[in-house]
Amino acid sequence: MLEILSDIDYEKFRKVIYDESGITFSATNRSILDSRIKELLRKKNIATPAEYYQLVLRNTEEMKEMLDSITTNLTRFFRNQPHFDAFINYVIPSILERKKASGFDRTVKVWSAGCSTGEEPLTISMILRDILPLGYNYQITASDISLKSLLVGQKGFYPDNKVDGIPANYLAKYFTKVDGGYQANKEILDPIHFDYHNLKNDSGIRNLDIVFCRNVLIYFDEPAQLAVVNRFYDAMANQSYLFIGHSESLFGMKTQFEFLKTQWACLYQKK
Repeated sequence: MLEILSDIDYEKFRKVIYDESGITFSATNRSILDSRIKELLRKKNIATPAEYYQLVLRNTEEMKEMLDSITTNLTRFFRNQPHFDAFINYVIPSILERKKASGFDRTVKVWSAGCSTGEEPLTISMILRDILPLGYNYQITASDISLKSLLVGQKGFYPDNKVDGIPANYLAKYFTKVDGGYQANKEILDPIHFDYHNLKNDSGIRNLDIVFCRNVLIYFDEPAQLAVVNRFYDAMANQSYLFIGHSESLFGMKTQFEFLKTQWACLYQKK
């Protein structure tokens, strides 16, 4: 039974994962890759890492499944509340002021990149549904490299223990209690477009008002981080806002984003 990848096999998988997704494995997190590849070999009844590696190279769907398996899908509703406080009290008023001045654009466009199982885009949807003035609407693109996670988000069903972070008034207003958990209502699911997307590639999205990409950049090395951030910049409208994880930073990175410190949280703006 395979206990650990050989150095040669590890380097092959590490490189193809980086080339395909930008996700970086190093000596400190090698054990994660070892265990995920071992599990895939067991699941598919494949004898050796070399055999599975060749399968991944020649089969696009196998490649997607492998990339899905090596990602960590840790999330929750209203994760990092100060970000959402800044979103409600600073970002949305600023965007509405800009849109009012333009006179014709009344749609707030948001991208939740690395959305995992949907808690983040649903949190955003609840907030926007609650606070946008009459006559304004919103569109949320929710993307991830994990198809399994996207399917959970699309369905919008969450067990009882997954909805703890939702304020009681939002839970009562936007979810329906069903056997074993809660089902998100159509009114907050419909504005969300769940989409498979590899951040190594251009999304094709443009004129975004807000991008959330939290706790994703930590999986990339510096060149891959810069490439992703620059693609966000190209996808965003002027005077738009970028949220990244509280442990992530663009300091020292040559980007055109400006650091913005509000009384609630720090974020970045495309000027």
